[in-house]
Amino acid sequence: MNSIFSTGPSKVGPASDTLEILLNGEVYPLRVRKLAQSRSIAVSADTIKREVRLTMPKYANTVQAIRFAQSKSDWLAAQFASALPLIPIKNGAQIAMFGEPIIVCWSPQFARRPVIAGGEIQVGGPEANIQNRILNWMKEQAKETYAADLAFYCDRAETPLPLLSVGDARRRWGSCSGRKAIRLSWRLIMAPVMVRRSVVAHEVAHLTHMNHSATFYGLLDSIFEGNRRAADRWLKQHGSALHLIGPKVVS
Repeated sequence: MNSIFSTGPSKVGPASDTLEILLNGEVYPLRVRKLAQSRSIAVSADTIKREVRLTMPKYANTVQAIRFAQSKSDWLAAQFASALPLIPIKNGAQIAMFGEPIIVCWSPQFARRPVIAGGEIQVGGPEANIQNRILNWMKEQAKETYAADLAFYCDRAETPLPLLSVGDARRRWGSCSGRKAIRLSWRLIMAPVMVRRSVVAHEVAHLTHMNHSATFYGLLDSIFEGNRRAADRWLKQHGSALHLIGPKVVS
């Protein structure tokens, strides 16, 4: 039998509660959020973070919203059952760097700092810490690579270099703030080079045009040397797989 039960208020604030939902014998967190902009009750399965999300207008009845989530139990269970599994970064796992498959290879004889050699990411140190060590290294590689891409496209766009940060957002590969700062997903380091560079060029174009007008795309096409439409298609088709690598994302 599927059921929903409380684990108490969450730490994210008064507009969000944490419950749990039992689906086919497995317990999943149920995140309830009351949003001013919501016009209806909606439930979804986040198969990456392995949780159920329930959003509702601030004026809606919470009990009714939870009953609505309960009514979707069979659908939710099917979503989780059909989801691809997460891929832990461990000895023998296959991941990707710069769009090319690469095997994680651990040995106590290897250095603690990962090194790419012969189609492998070779890493030493305690085997239990492989994932954290490689993830930290991949994020370092990402920031160094993105900085070079950013300098290239800012030079082409004749715009000053912005602040750069690396994150792990689920819904955006990149973002550009009004304060002229760019944030990029570290996971793009696993994508093909032209896919990654298309995202960087896209955000650089936003430094001049904070919209998606014809003028924006004109600038983007003038600075990006690849096929942005093909890059967009790749992300739509394969981008979700990048989120299966490593631990659950937090944003």
